Amino acid sequence: MSKDDDFLKKLIFASGVGVTGYFGLSWLARKTIKTAANSIIHRLMVDKYHENLWEFVSAARKVGLQNIIETNLRSQEGKAIKRPLGSPRSFPDFDSILFNFAQLHRLPTDEGKAIDTSVIIGPYAKKPLKIEMPILISGMAYGLALSRKAKIALARGTALAGTAANTGEGAFLPAERKAADKLIIQYNRGKWTKSENILKQADAIEIHIGQGAGGGTGHAIPKKQITWKVRRALGLKIGERAIIHATHPGMKEKDCFGNLVLYLKEITGGVPVGVKIAGSKYIEKDLEISLDAGVDYIAIDGGQAGSYGTAPILQDDFGLPSLFALIRASEYLRERNYQDKVSLIMAGGFYNPGQMLKALALGADAIYIGAVALFAMAHTEVLKALPWEPPPSVVFHDGHFKNKLNVKKSGQHLNKFLKACDEEIQEAIRALGKNNLKEVNKEDLFALDPYTSEIVGIPLGYKKIPFDE
Repeated sequence: MSKDDDFLKKLIFASGVGVTGYFGLSWLARKTIKTAANSIIHRLMVDKYHENLWEFVSAARKVGLQNIIETNLRSQEGKAIKRPLGSPRSFPDFDSILFNFAQLHRLPTDEGKAIDTSVIIGPYAKKPLKIEMPILISGMAYGLALSRKAKIALARGTALAGTAANTGEGAFLPAERKAADKLIIQYNRGKWTKSENILKQADAIEIHIGQGAGGGTGHAIPKKQITWKVRRALGLKIGERAIIHATHPGMKEKDCFGNLVLYLKEITGGVPVGVKIAGSKYIEKDLEISLDAGVDYIAIDGGQAGSYGTAPILQDDFGLPSLFALIRASEYLRERNYQDKVSLIMAGGFYNPGQMLKALALGADAIYIGAVALFAMAHTEVLKALPWEPPPSVVFHDGHFKNKLNVKKSGQHLNKFLKACDEEIQEAIRALGKNNLKEVNKEDLFALDPYTSEIVGIPLGYKKIPFDE
């Protein structure tokens, strides 16, 4: 027998063994899965309800998985739990509002027409903040929420897209300032990021009064949460606690707020000075105080806004939904004739261009995004954490995979997301028969239900709507 014949026989034998093994393993796997499945299904069909595994499904539908998980976390920790990224509950929002197509009654805008979506924040400021699109990144704190790499990536993304980033209430990060083209520095309720040297680097200053996921609650940052680098950036002494107060020192004194606004305008050379507040039951009073203090813009956080870690009760059961806050705020600014003088930035629950443009049509000048910006920035970077750790572990300051984040790629991901959103907004403006963002208004909207129609003050889509030439 030749060597070739011997090799061929061995090859045929090995192939036969392989095929037999494959089908054998396949049969064994199917048999095992069937046996296990039958056993589980049999138990579900015969066990008494109080012993039945299906009782968890029944209880989960009644109580809710969210409540079950958070009940266990409270039982484990014995103190107020902190939930990142905001409330999971559904609030009244923009879903029941739709835009009107321009067709024959009004012709759509030509596809070759350039659409202007640029925005000026604080038009009456000495140095207004000019951005190329109506979308900004909201405040997320370095060292208290996000990692150094995540903050730099956000700043890079906004610079590429022609918009602005916000420092949040954490420590000032020089690398973030370097990466950002336009940077809003948040004047927080702690003791850090207050030096004139830092404040003079701002393209806008935002006085942090409250936020939608936490109001103006004060708290101390746990020591174990602060690394030595962050402690140094915060300017804290060894053993000193990082405290974010409920209010700014002296705020109860007459004219304190107005004097603070004036001081910030003077030392920065006239950049826009704004205020960030949560939507509240008495939002008009908060707006009145803000306007009387001389702010250049107002940022309102609706109930859908997120936070790195505030108590669920503050996220779920406090504050006005973004839609309510927007309607009341824009109406109040019009009543006092400030709609073209003081910019209105809305935040809380904005995840896609449709929601953003609806808010802009209802009176907002720009939109802050937070959670969705993190999702966009992290994009495929989250695969470095999955499946063993949750996606945010690549962006949070205490995340196990924070050092794995690719800053350059993440900045590009955010840039592409922002530009894609802006391009969709431009497409929508053409479909409305308009030429720029400033022309879009409430007249371009209709409602799907009476509830939304009453809240927003727009006609119902299922009733004849008079056409105004």
